[in-house]
Amino acid sequence: MRTAELTALLHLASPALPIGAFSYSQGLESAIEHGLIRDGDSARDWIESGLAQVLARGELPFLAHQIERWRAHDAAALALADEEFLASRESAELRRETQQMGWSLAQLCTSLEWGDADRRSTLNSLKPVSQPTAFAFAAYAHDVTPESALAAYAFSWVENQAAAALKAVPLGQLAGQRIIVALRDPIERAVTRALATSPHDINTFAPQLGILSARHESQYSRLFRS
Repeated sequence: MRTAELTALLHLASPALPIGAFSYSQGLESAIEHGLIRDGDSARDWIESGLAQVLARGELPFLAHQIERWRAHDAAALALADEEFLASRESAELRRETQQMGWSLAQLCTSLEWGDADRRSTLNSLKPVSQPTAFAFAAYAHDVTPESALAAYAFSWVENQAAAALKAVPLGQLAGQRIIVALRDPIERAVTRALATSPHDINTFAPQLGILSARHESQYSRLFRS
């Protein structure tokens, strides 16, 4: 891997990227409220399940195909796919989450003048825009391979889930690090599966996540926005 590609990936996967990821738990806080997560082991199992059954089947393959659409600069296909992805979100708050993070990342890409002007114009025409579509733009703009981009995206998601568990379970720092280390191989498997998934085989069926997320919208006490 080129140094420029590696540093771009580190930047895109960094928790310091100003898109607001730290304020969301993507259903994890609701799972804690309902007793599905109680300690480090159950938190690891929950996050691994989300990685394998939700991200690997839906968000990651969608990201891979959006990178190729940015490469071809097929504006119509990009817009249609993004609309379908937004419609697939399991709850209102999960849709608002991806729209807010997508908007923030698109603004960052524009302000830093990543990519070429024509593609930036297409990015800014997508209103609303999902986080994976904006991330795909950033990956293409930095000439990052789809495999590396998916790995960075998945790692960033796992790290954010572990950070949410640290605050909400709560867990100690070492327990959080154990979760991240334990999920290295599952991340690789998720990326491999996603790259082999055609657009027609993308699957976002996650009823338990949808129910928990919907319940989180009216949860009495919460730290996170999802």
